[in-house]
Amino acid sequence: MNRKLYKSSQNRMLAGVCGGIGEYFNIDPTLIRLAWIVFILAGGSGILAYILAAIVIPDDSL
Repeated sequence: MNRKLYKSSQNRMLAGVCGGIGEYFNIDPTLIRLAWIVFILAGGSGILAYILAAIVIPDDSL
């Protein structure tokens, strides 16, 4: 199985990063979003990680 990580255009709130990660791992994107919030509240490193992911992860081609 050849899967690639893309930002989601169907399941997006901001940039589609959490939706894409949820689709890649076949997990509910809400759980990914909650994990991002925990990382943001635990020192702010989640904000930098989200911005980097939004820049690095390509858009899906749907």
